[in-house]
Amino acid sequence: MNELRLLKITDVDVQRNQIHIRLGKGKKNRYVGLSKFIARKLPLYMQEVKPQVYLFEGLTSAEPMGERSIQYIITEALQKTNIKKQVSMHTLRHSYATHLLEDGIDIHTIQHLLGHADVMTTLVYLHVAQVKIKPAHSPLDSLYNIK
Repeated sequence: MNELRLLKITDVDVQRNQIHIRLGKGKKNRYVGLSKFIARKLPLYMQEVKPQVYLFEGLTSAEPMGERSIQYIITEALQKTNIKKQVSMHTLRHSYATHLLEDGIDIHTIQHLLGHADVMTTLVYLHVAQVKIKPAHSPLDSLYNIK
């Protein structure tokens, strides 16, 4: 949750579709992708909300939004859906990883995106993902462009 709360405006690079996570999980810096959908909506958000330093500021200008405020926003959003289970920021993190896995992103890339030091931590997401087994092929076929 702190990775989102402490995200500064300057950490978002719309041209490169990247977000710079500073001192995130494991106190490491890393880059994650910025959704093209979010990138298109970001100028409107900036114009409407006018944050000064942090992308998501609290009631005090130039200060990050509080953890309780984020949970309140999630709870409010859930009330507009048919989702009945408890959801937190960590649930959103799990969903992000699960969707990446289901979209065919390899586990080591997901490990890097989540900032996990140990791949075993990332493997927890395997038990909930609906991953289709891809047909295997010989690497020689790739080498010689045989289909």
